[in-house]
Amino acid sequence: MNISYYDFQNLPDQQTQYNLVINQGRIMNEKIIDNLKYALYEVSYFSVEIIYNTKSNKIAGMNIFQNRSVYST
Repeated sequence: MNISYYDFQNLPDQQTQYNLVINQGRIMNEKIIDNLKYALYEVSYFSVEIIYNTKSNKIAGMNIFQNRSVYST
């Protein structure tokens, strides 16, 4: 499934975004710092970092990054 950065940003809620990333994204990197696990996913033509709180086993946040190389010629 290909979804644009813009369409992803405009999904109805964060839970929908999380579900799409976890089910359709490709994990690129993970690291754990203190009680936080940072997981970087590639989704279509952008990347999403999901931050998990390993102590409470809940999602603590999310960052979305445009992959600039898509736009270079």
